[in-house]
Amino acid sequence: MNVLVFDIETVPDVEGGRRMYGLGDLDDDEVVHVMHAKRSQETGGKGELLRQHLQRVVAISLVLRTDSRLHIWSLGEPASGEHELIERFFEGIERYSPLLVSWNGRGFDLPVLHYRALVHGVSAPRYWEIGENESGFRWNNYLNRFHERHTDLMDVLAGYEPRAYASLHDIATLLGLPGKLGMTGADVWGRFRSGDIESIREYCETDVLNTYLIYLRYELMRGRQTREGYDLACRTLREALEQEPRPHLRAFLSAWGAGPA
Repeated sequence: MNVLVFDIETVPDVEGGRRMYGLGDLDDDEVVHVMHAKRSQETGGKGELLRQHLQRVVAISLVLRTDSRLHIWSLGEPASGEHELIERFFEGIERYSPLLVSWNGRGFDLPVLHYRALVHGVSAPRYWEIGENESGFRWNNYLNRFHERHTDLMDVLAGYEPRAYASLHDIATLLGLPGKLGMTGADVWGRFRSGDIESIREYCETDVLNTYLIYLRYELMRGRQTREGYDLACRTLREALEQEPRPHLRAFLSAWGAGPA
């Protein structure tokens, strides 16, 4: 099966927040301040992220593995609008019917994509298929938490127990992988406001590489991959990165070191 590892980066949906809270006279930063203040009231000052329906997608990065290729990229261009990014993501599912792999995709990325697809009117029939038109999707679809067609590694590795959740950076670090390189999700809004979309896309691509390497180890752990197959998959990725001219991918390769994982 084709494997599509994905990650998204988001910023507050300023226009949505402005409409919801009647903030027409405030500038973007002031609107975001109000949105976070409202969220802090909801959570008792715990400083949690804005809820999924108040997020806007600014980057979607992918690792696609098929029988014939391994490709690492971000959808669209830095200037591409959110509608285009989301449409391209779901078009990829229509085309490849891949196994989707994420880290916290069920809790964050996919709900955000659902809401933003709803806002933009993006059609995604194959993604929403649950067996009404294709019987195989009844037993393995993208929506059921316990099906594998979307494998949320954070959820699965925690045994579906939220108290056992761990961050992508922590697990990557435990496995000797690069983890976060010079940027975190907390930096995205500032980079976005300064117009530096490219650095957000680069950060997202390194996150998706960490996720892909954890997925390879997960496949080895559960016996779906032999040690030889696992080593080959790591070498294939390493060789792909060695051919990359993009500095952030070369930096990821350097931080990965000499071992197979």
